[in-house]
Amino acid sequence: MVDSSLVTGAAGFVGSNLVRQLLARGDHVKAFVRPGSNLRALRDLPADRLKIAVGDARVEPSVYAALAGCSKLYHVAAHFRLWDPKPEKILAPTLEATRATLGAAQKRGIEKIVLTSSVGALGVAADQTPMDESHAFNLEDPELYFRAKHEVDLLVDDLVSQGMPIVRVLPGTIAGPGDWKPTPNGRIVLDYLNTPPTSHFPVAGGGINVVDVEDVAQGHMLAMDRGVLGERYILGGDNLTFPQVFETLCDLTGLAEPSAPKSRATMRIAASVFELVARLGGGEPRITTRLARDYVDAYSWVTSAKAERELGYTHRPARDALLRSVRWFLGNGFVAQRVANRVRLELRPA
Repeated sequence: MVDSSLVTGAAGFVGSNLVRQLLARGDHVKAFVRPGSNLRALRDLPADRLKIAVGDARVEPSVYAALAGCSKLYHVAAHFRLWDPKPEKILAPTLEATRATLGAAQKRGIEKIVLTSSVGALGVAADQTPMDESHAFNLEDPELYFRAKHEVDLLVDDLVSQGMPIVRVLPGTIAGPGDWKPTPNGRIVLDYLNTPPTSHFPVAGGGINVVDVEDVAQGHMLAMDRGVLGERYILGGDNLTFPQVFETLCDLTGLAEPSAPKSRATMRIAASVFELVARLGGGEPRITTRLARDYVDAYSWVTSAKAERELGYTHRPARDALLRSVRWFLGNGFVAQRVANRVRLELRPA
């Protein structure tokens, strides 16, 4: 039997990019997807080296069956929603999937596991000094997505102490092509693209780390090939303030300029309105009250020095990642034609 790697969350943004890169270097891959998943992110891939395994990452026997013939596991699957009117829909699936998937891997005797975490599991920096892997989570009552990442981190710490062969990777804010869902990060770019050019796009103080999805996928492979068991590796890009993110998008597209940074108090009021509208009409708020409290005027800045030093990880500039996001959204029907017509000609896909 040919040795394969199982990738959970293979139909998602990071997972599908990882599958493509594994196949590009000649690996055999099992793509683990949920029943009914849209597989458009996996189309046009070599059928002789790719198998689709349908199952539920929250159900241990389902993962155990998919792991047959595999020696490596990339656990990428995540419930990437920042808010839900029913909070249990975010926290429970993430923890259940991690327990079940790692439990199945343990029973299968998997040689090595790369688990996708997030720089969100580090909290925020005390100032503008970038955080490294040793930074302790420092948010109280955070938005549930970040609470889930932190609780998964604690669970994995316990399993690592028991000898499970796990390496964790912590990506920054991911941009780039292939965001079919789209993710909350992708929706920020789409919100910007749909802002009239005569308006100012509202921004807050603080900042994030922006990294391209293909660099993150490459970092996963490097972690599998070279990562030390039990270690964590930040897979970041460039640290930008929120105004710098939207100044870059403005420069690339010729669309709306960012506003002057709004205060935390103003953003919390706006977040309350967004949450109310979401509760009454469905959808997700652009920003939540917890996010406004924790991330406005705060910096989720990180350094990838450890991954660069130990894994050979590299990343492209954040400007290129944002450019690739915009081009991909324009080229795949996510932007109304009237909006696309306003974008600078050089940005339009060939």
